[in-house]
Amino acid sequence: MNEAFWNHKKIFIIGAAGFIGSTVARYLLDFPGQFFIAGIDNLNDYYDVSLKQDRISRLQDERFRFIKGDICDAAFLEELFQRFRPDIVIHMAAQAGVRYSLENPQAFLDANVNGFFHVLEMCRRYPVQHLLFASSSSVYGEADHYPSAEDDSTDLPVSFYAATKKSGEVMAHSYAAMYGIPITGMRFFTVYGPWGRPDMAYYRFAEEMKNGEDIPLFNYGDCKRDFTYIDDCVEGIIRLCEKAPELPVPFEIYNIGKGSPNDLMDFVRILHEEMVNAGLVTDDYDLESHIRRVPPQPGDVRETYADTRKLQERFGYQPQTDLRTGLHWFAEWYGKRNR
Repeated sequence: MNEAFWNHKKIFIIGAAGFIGSTVARYLLDFPGQFFIAGIDNLNDYYDVSLKQDRISRLQDERFRFIKGDICDAAFLEELFQRFRPDIVIHMAAQAGVRYSLENPQAFLDANVNGFFHVLEMCRRYPVQHLLFASSSSVYGEADHYPSAEDDSTDLPVSFYAATKKSGEVMAHSYAAMYGIPITGMRFFTVYGPWGRPDMAYYRFAEEMKNGEDIPLFNYGDCKRDFTYIDDCVEGIIRLCEKAPELPVPFEIYNIGKGSPNDLMDFVRILHEEMVNAGLVTDDYDLESHIRRVPPQPGDVRETYADTRKLQERFGYQPQTDLRTGLHWFAEWYGKRNR
């Protein structure tokens, strides 16, 4: 982290009670410096609100202020931009969940399209030095080759969630082109780790193991994911923050992923071993007897695999945390929270 860069910056983290947003804030606050972070979140009840509140509780610092509000409320957002005039906006707020987009697509349209539009408008009216926003590996759809690079086609999303993320990228590019706003999009690949989202597969697997329940594996367990540990993801975000895209069109997209996918069954076995090591699952728990291989779900893809060369070449960075280390730290955290 370039501490001189952050000094005297006013930073908005939108989605500050979320998994990645709160971890970015915690990362910044662990460093000295005279900067100010406004953390914005609506604390919706898509999953356990107490987890979101506990994430915010970790951010107690005179340089941090939490503000509850909804980015779909344009007047609320404009009042904040007018009052604080942020230098950097890290936009992590979104309605997540591929399967939930089948149940409640309106929530995705509201947050991921209309809400992001309001953020773009505020960055136009109250010019910022750099806007960064969360996209997703889901925009690649069912790719016809791997790894997926930033210039590969993203025209055929297979979930409405992915479609809203693709829409955000297109809208952001138009604002960068029309108004010269420096904007960076980040395509995250299956981020996992402590303080994660309970709706994510790895978190549900941990719950099911702890409770002795069956563990459903979609697509009969035949899939791969580019699992990216949260600290590696945040390190990538911080590096991207420190170098805004330049004219003529100040817009860039980067993959943030490990760059080496793992089989889902390998992931589950390692998680099981780490849950046993953490004392959360007994030695006599028979993992294989609890596995249920079930058909694929609408919107799922068979594999995600990040081409990370662009991030490496421009920033000298690639996530490095191996799966066992990442799952060890997740299991340790999960145990402390759920004993």
